[in-house]
Amino acid sequence: MTELMSARRAKKDTRSAGDRDGVEAARVRVDAAKTALGKRGPVWCDDDAPDETRRMVKNTRYAESYASLDDQEG
Repeated sequence: MTELMSARRAKKDTRSAGDRDGVEAARVRVDAAKTALGKRGPVWCDDDAPDETRRMVKNTRYAESYASLDDQEG
């Protein structure tokens, strides 16, 4: 994370100074830092699980587990 923030500052500073070559070098650093953090590049998680985003829990594979929580609370 430190490298990403340093690269972003370098990009801002070189842009302000009008240094086009410096801006491009900083962009390369930002890209490398983001890739190292997993924000870019190949997908790291591909478990073939269905996308259950924006669905009610009762309509997902977690329905039974979620229902048991209600039973525990009494």
